Amino acid sequence: MALHIGIVGLPNVGKSTLFNALTRTRGAQAANYPFCTIEPNVGIVEVPDERLQKLAELARPEKVIPAAIEFVDIAGLVRGASKGEGLGNQFLAAIREADAICEVVRLFPGDVIHVEGSVDGRRDRETVETELCLADLDVLERRIEKVRGAARSGDKEKQRELTLIEKLLAGLKAGQLASAVPLSPEERFFAHGFSLLTLKPVIYAANVSEEQLHTVSAHHAREQLNLPSSAQVIVISARIEEDLQDLPPAEAQAFLRELSVTSSGLDQLIRAAYAALGYQTFFTAGPKEVRAWTITRGATAPKAAGVIHSDFEKGFIRAETIAYEDYVNLGGEQKAKETGKMRSEGKEYVVRDGDVMHFRFST
Repeated sequence: MALHIGIVGLPNVGKSTLFNALTRTRGAQAANYPFCTIEPNVGIVEVPDERLQKLAELARPEKVIPAAIEFVDIAGLVRGASKGEGLGNQFLAAIREADAICEVVRLFPGDVIHVEGSVDGRRDRETVETELCLADLDVLERRIEKVRGAARSGDKEKQRELTLIEKLLAGLKAGQLASAVPLSPEERFFAHGFSLLTLKPVIYAANVSEEQLHTVSAHHAREQLNLPSSAQVIVISARIEEDLQDLPPAEAQAFLRELSVTSSGLDQLIRAAYAALGYQTFFTAGPKEVRAWTITRGATAPKAAGVIHSDFEKGFIRAETIAYEDYVNLGGEQKAKETGKMRSEGKEYVVRDGDVMHFRFST
């Protein structure tokens, strides 16, 4: 299943332009007026990974299948969205389905109408996140009413849930995102069942002009947005990225080099999303296909098998595993096997980024 990232922000900050650039389409209407996007635009994007092509050159498969990310361009949010203002209800419903949020914040100047009348990245970020917090408060306040009675009757599980909800409510009322509230691993796992918007990982995309690309770093953007050093921030010019879609890959790379930009916005965003979600990649390689699979860091071999098919996890026997570097340096699976670089790993093996794996299982 593709990773699902919701692109959010105030109206006219460049969400649809960024969506068009990321998906290399003109699918999302981008115009100089608020609420240009009403229904969410959806696009599937292949995850760029040089390793996939190198594996394909050695395995010579019938097809090559990269990992994928689904981007959703969601209607712009305004003050009062948590109470249904603007397109608030549609906005909140669409974002609830996302694995992670890409919050686009406008830093570029110019004549494009701003819904607040001026460009102020910190204010805009706080507006968006205040509305998300208010929506989460509403969810938790409705939930706590249902939990209190059962907790009073002595239900231990409901008592633990009540304690967790009270902790989250206190944090949200103090202006914290749910993700910033100190929780134990067990509490965090349980809290994901509440579908809170502010518990989702956030990547901030600071949308700048071409001129600002040379002067605004991720560090400067964090300062302008008043974010902690741990925040995932990328600096991107959505307009330039959209122009790149009309160029062949080699010309696009040359254009980026002329601008002293080392990687495209898509590459930056995907790296940030993988980091925020704790994801990594493993591969399967054979004559039929070479394929990239996404898995969380720390996952065991049976969990990796389950990403391919649930039956693989249920009947897992072992995983024949080759490190990516060994596979490439030795020229493929056969040499890796002959030199002892193919390992037979069991149920406790923790998958490493880049592992090339073949699963043995019983039905």
